[in-house]
Amino acid sequence: MGSRYTVLLTALRNILPAARIITDPALCLALGTDASFYRLLPKMVLRLSSTEEVVQVLQLCSEHAIHCTFRAAGTSLSGQAISDSVLITLTDDWRGHTMSENATIIKLQPGVIGADANKYLAPFGRKIGPDPASINSCKIGGIAANNASGMCCGTAQNSYRTLAGISLVLADGTYLDTRDSLSKARFAQLQPQLISGLQALHQQVLANPALTERILHKYRLKNTTGYSLNALLDFADPFDMLAHLMIGSEGTLGFINDISYHTVPDHAFKASCLLVYTDIESTCLAVTELANTNVAAVEIMDGRALRSIANLPGMPDFIQTLDLEAAALLIEVHGATQAELTQNCAQAMAAIKNFTLLEQVAFTQDTKLCANLWAMRKGMFPAVGAIRETGTTVVIEDVAFHVKHLAAAVRKLTALFEQFGYHEAIIFGHALAGNLHFVFTQGFDSETERQRYGNFMAAVTQLVAVEYQGSLKAEHGTGRNMAPFVELEWGQDGYQLVQQIKALFDPQGILNPGVIVNSDNQAHLKNLKPLPAADPLVDKCIECGFCEAVCPSKNLSLTPRQRIVLYRELQRRQANHEVIDDSLAQVFEYHGIDTCAATGLCEQRCPVGINTGDMMRKLRTARYQKFQPIARWTAQHFAGTTKAVGIGLNAANLARKLVGNQAMTRVNSSLRSVSRNKLPMWFPEIPAANSYQLQKELTKSEQRQFQRLPTGSDKVVYFPSCASRTLGQSSHATDPRSLTEITLSVLTKAGFEVIVPAALNSLCCGMPYQSKGMFELAAEKIQELEAQLWQVSEQGKWPILMDTSPCAKLSQDSFGEQKNGFTQDLAVYEPVSFIMEHALERLQLSPLDETVMLHITCSSQRMGLADKMLALAKLCATSVIVPEHISCCGFAGDKGFTLPELNASALATLKQQVPSGCTRGVSNSRTCELGLSHHSGINYESILYLVDEAARP
Repeated sequence: MGSRYTVLLTALRNILPAARIITDPALCLALGTDASFYRLLPKMVLRLSSTEEVVQVLQLCSEHAIHCTFRAAGTSLSGQAISDSVLITLTDDWRGHTMSENATIIKLQPGVIGADANKYLAPFGRKIGPDPASINSCKIGGIAANNASGMCCGTAQNSYRTLAGISLVLADGTYLDTRDSLSKARFAQLQPQLISGLQALHQQVLANPALTERILHKYRLKNTTGYSLNALLDFADPFDMLAHLMIGSEGTLGFINDISYHTVPDHAFKASCLLVYTDIESTCLAVTELANTNVAAVEIMDGRALRSIANLPGMPDFIQTLDLEAAALLIEVHGATQAELTQNCAQAMAAIKNFTLLEQVAFTQDTKLCANLWAMRKGMFPAVGAIRETGTTVVIEDVAFHVKHLAAAVRKLTALFEQFGYHEAIIFGHALAGNLHFVFTQGFDSETERQRYGNFMAAVTQLVAVEYQGSLKAEHGTGRNMAPFVELEWGQDGYQLVQQIKALFDPQGILNPGVIVNSDNQAHLKNLKPLPAADPLVDKCIECGFCEAVCPSKNLSLTPRQRIVLYRELQRRQANHEVIDDSLAQVFEYHGIDTCAATGLCEQRCPVGINTGDMMRKLRTARYQKFQPIARWTAQHFAGTTKAVGIGLNAANLARKLVGNQAMTRVNSSLRSVSRNKLPMWFPEIPAANSYQLQKELTKSEQRQFQRLPTGSDKVVYFPSCASRTLGQSSHATDPRSLTEITLSVLTKAGFEVIVPAALNSLCCGMPYQSKGMFELAAEKIQELEAQLWQVSEQGKWPILMDTSPCAKLSQDSFGEQKNGFTQDLAVYEPVSFIMEHALERLQLSPLDETVMLHITCSSQRMGLADKMLALAKLCATSVIVPEHISCCGFAGDKGFTLPELNASALATLKQQVPSGCTRGVSNSRTCELGLSHHSGINYESILYLVDEAARP
């Protein structure tokens, strides 16, 4: 780090806390990675929490002439969010939003995830216009800075067209809010050259008819190459020009502080269909006709794209029979009413009635079938990723043609694939806008491969920008990837305009240098990201970042993507016999392995299905190898082990009663410090041991409890988890009964005869061992449990209820690379699925007049039970709140005791979301409920408590 950076670092430490200034090279590598196939290593990464901090940091960077780059979610694909200098990221303090009374305008901070914006608008039947494929992960700052669009957005509803106002910070720290007249007046005084310069550029364009026509032509198509030059034609007011130039500027002109959008209707009635034609020409002609109808989206897929997803679950059978000449359209139609939807569907089909169909799935409103059809389209990109060779990356290019040229362009692109050896490449895209994506795999580990890619892109850019006068980037942004070709697309006059805009806004050139404006015509072939082989569990990772939003450690340490980045670097150095410094290894040990909750939510978000937790558990195997003898002893003496834990819980509870919570917390803190945090954390919500003897209670009360049941009544096998067998109810709870007693009460009210395994206290699902990477022990325990449950359920005759969701999920899971879940045909349920499928009709539920917080556990989400859990809670309480931005609580089995900072970080926003008057929360994992109680200020307990209270006797 040079002297300028040292001086900057000293100044930064006066305005930012040390924890939000990252200079460690290993962490900078991990945090500096984005979804593109480019890599730069930042010298520092800053996490800023307010506009004031942004202003101060930009002023310091300007003062010291140091480059800086802004990063939102890091899902952009063209290399526009990486830096070899200062990388500026945002804390979770940037997730605010406000709406107009009728939700026609929404004001959003740059840290709001796109899907969350739509969630806020959904009750009003509105949404934001942009709908990128990454909307569940990307953030508003990136959506606006890239002018991202999507399947339904087109050009009419992108950020440029739906912009209602913006606040921003320029490179020198000057602030502007275009919705505030005072702010504009102040800005005009501070930046007279920028204002007059924009006015001069406006006149310059008007005086150049050829450039004017070129701009008009370019924006009839989707176009994100260069700046939004149409702003200089569409507006005469310099503030309107300035605001719209910020859209699509990729962080090169200023920082987007917040943005107001005009929202668009989100119609309740929707239908989809799939139409297959014999060739691309027929398909594209059909698109031309559909452009004159009220269709919302038309996605085009070539024969190779269809072939790539033929074997995915839920695909129409005929997909496997299609040849490579076939092409398809996936169409979605919306309507404000059912009648309007029906009319629009009929209009669309009438428009293309003269085109002969090869196959079709007719218009349907069936939500499952529609979801399958769109899963087909969304599965194409990962389908290529899944077959790529280790060490290669997946490249997705993004171009646009006039619709009349679409068929010929597809043919010529396909010919280029063959010419340059990209035989796996597929084409799909947003047909109404002439926007094509083509996906292929590319290695960059040899000069030959880099040259092949360079020659291919040279041919593609000539085809798109010159031969067909199309857009080299339609919605993914210019970045580094297309910066060398901006002049090719815009011509000398247009490119000069781009350069003038950059100079006006950022005369020092400190904002995101190398992006959009780049004098190096080989820039797209430099700073290419290595993707070395690391482990088959993660080698398919394309570093897209879709996993990050749901990771509980994202604000504490690293995300799944970042863990993989560091592990790849470790493996690369090892393979090349390079020295692995202690810092890198230590960073990965804590930030990578230790703080991974390993709950698997990342797998649900990953387009190629990677569970990074599996990798981290595998790495824990070596670490815990020395504890194998102790672990095996506990597994073989499990009843004694849990009894010892119960004694410890009672001892701690007694000590708490004697000395009080504060003294107990201080003592525990001191002991943890002395033990270097090897001693588990204690907190007041930890209960005494569960004293309820389930088997004894069932035996002595069998006649009393079940004498009213008719002969042959339904039975259920109840397997209480070791956590619920060991942990009693919290002293803060209204109902003092343990979970085992509550479960028995609910089952009795539902009229079930309850059976429990004879060797109950010796049984375990294997999770305590599996989470430590002790896969063999975990497999032994689950096999032992399966044998007992098989026997007691009369070979699967009766359903099995496990009272915590992680145990039920684990019975379906694999351990590491082994498939060691239950092998017998056993119907295993956790509380929600059992109640909804087996007990709901037997119970008379009367909703309690209260507000209840609901936490949907990771295992419940992965089993697809989120909607059912919310529905059950709403049957039992009049108001149910699912807190925002908490996907996983981070307790992760025992990590809430051994690594409490993970739980604290994951639940940092929970307490502020508990409304006044709310006194309880529910979930379905006993250990998760402990952490939730500790960090919310209210008691969390199993949802079965709520069911028991709402169920009439």
